[in-house]
Amino acid sequence: MTAAIFSKIPLITVIRRSLLLLLSLLVTIGLGGCSRNQLKTSAAQVPQIVLASPNDPSTFNSPLNDSLFSNIVFGLTQSGMLSINGETAELEPRLAKSWEISPDSKRIVFTLREGLKWSDGEPLTADDVVFSFRDVYLNEKIPTGVRDILRIGDTGQFPSVRKVDDRRVEFTVPEPFAPFLVYSGGIAILPAHILQESIEQTDANGDLLFLSKWGTDTNPKDIIVSGLYTIESYTPGQRLVFLRNPNYWRKDAQGNQQPYIERIVVQIIGSDDSQLLSFRSGDLDEISVKPEQFQLLKTEEERGQYSIYNGGPESGSRFVGFNLNKAKDANGQPFVDPIKSRWFNTVEFRQAVAYAIDRERMKDTIFQGLGELQNSPLDSQNPFYMPPEAGLKVYDHNPEKAKQLLQQAGFKYNDFGQLFDSDNNRVRFVMLVKSEELSRVRVATQIQQDLEAIGMKVDLQIISFNTVIQKLMQRRWEAYVGGFGGGGIDPQSGYNIWASQGSLHQFNQGPLPGEPPITGWEVTDWEREIDRLFTEGVKELDKEKRQAIYWEFQQLVQEQLPFVHLVNPLSLEAVRDRIENVKFTSLGGAFWNLYELKITPN
Repeated sequence: MTAAIFSKIPLITVIRRSLLLLLSLLVTIGLGGCSRNQLKTSAAQVPQIVLASPNDPSTFNSPLNDSLFSNIVFGLTQSGMLSINGETAELEPRLAKSWEISPDSKRIVFTLREGLKWSDGEPLTADDVVFSFRDVYLNEKIPTGVRDILRIGDTGQFPSVRKVDDRRVEFTVPEPFAPFLVYSGGIAILPAHILQESIEQTDANGDLLFLSKWGTDTNPKDIIVSGLYTIESYTPGQRLVFLRNPNYWRKDAQGNQQPYIERIVVQIIGSDDSQLLSFRSGDLDEISVKPEQFQLLKTEEERGQYSIYNGGPESGSRFVGFNLNKAKDANGQPFVDPIKSRWFNTVEFRQAVAYAIDRERMKDTIFQGLGELQNSPLDSQNPFYMPPEAGLKVYDHNPEKAKQLLQQAGFKYNDFGQLFDSDNNRVRFVMLVKSEELSRVRVATQIQQDLEAIGMKVDLQIISFNTVIQKLMQRRWEAYVGGFGGGGIDPQSGYNIWASQGSLHQFNQGPLPGEPPITGWEVTDWEREIDRLFTEGVKELDKEKRQAIYWEFQQLVQEQLPFVHLVNPLSLEAVRDRIENVKFTSLGGAFWNLYELKITPN
């Protein structure tokens, strides 16, 4: 079965862009580093591009990844059985040359390409596929978010997988599951001959050796991959260098090895301003254009020999969220001050925050008008998006409405306009924001000002992205300004965010495998209802009925507001004109077709 036949199966017309960075090579994070002249050594005289990232990778072990930057690493080095065309959003063969779906949509058989090899020259076979799913992704001893999205139905069962022969693998599900094809085909395949032993053995603490396998202290040349590139070297805080995988399967129509670009350098550059400076000086070949940078870069476009591509609103989300977790840690200490927890768990409090934030001003000033207001957990390009015209609840700027809601909930004001709760506690809390993105810091600053106008005192904590992630994982936070990458065109892509048991259910994170026990964790009725809606959504095969389910989901989220959504900026990317065959889209960015990009000789 080919991608053309896939288009005839409506229940599986879904894409999880954030997961499928591994397939579609969405290497579109702001990209930067040391001077290009420094890179032009004798070893660097090969076709190459220089990109940048604000953060170091947290691991080279993709199932354990919790870092946005590492998606670049895995997008370059790993492969699933299928990939996504960045222009058409159709599934295409990758490691698998074809697939067949049973009439009841409960069984898929993938047939791998002939002669597939790992980067070390060893054969890549059905055994690797079975190992990846059965022994890694579905292994309860391994804390990976991939397992969340593979849960099926009310019982949370998982797909079964078996080897048919060396080139064929069969996946089976107990009931219809809408994203079945995308998920089974899209997840990166891992080398059994390298990793099997780490699954079978434990350390002195009883943990699988796999949990410490392929950390960033591993010699990159020992990391075996199936993707377009291998990791040549990694210098923490400075750069990664990738070289073309000599055993990658893809060739062009003339039999030439792809990708054509032999070398990719990813520089670690922490701030937007530093990345901009590096790009303007010619040291970078690509940069994600922030709204505040657009006018300057546009005026220099011709002289700088680059083009700025506009893909429309980003397929992601930006929001302010509150920690609704009532649980206590292993020592019996609450993760959130109980006084503040009562505020955050009051829906009128969250709705008041939404009414207080002037998102139109945010769009016009911080984003220079280059964006749109976001009123839903789904972006407006999503086919399941519920528009306000259909009845979706919207929070237009209305500080007086915000004050009314707070007073109805028992809050009160003193003579100076300061907000107190019914027990005379001043409403004051800490809001985290990552330091690396200037526009996000400005968003947090405006939110601080807007909430001050309704009597709240907000203390901003501007810290590194990795520190923010650490605090979120530890549940040691009160509020934060954050965002999620594009979720593709199916709501199920956000399952691990919205499901009460999900590994990214940040606003009320439940127990996770391998961590110390927590007590007193509570799931609200509305969270359970979201669980039910997601369960029903993946079972439903009729697109209109699925849409009705996800409209109900969006209405519920907008009523309860675990996240207050803000502004979606435009997807803008500047790319050097010397890079040929760029086919920019909001779905895939500039490098979804990296395998066919070429460099114009200087």
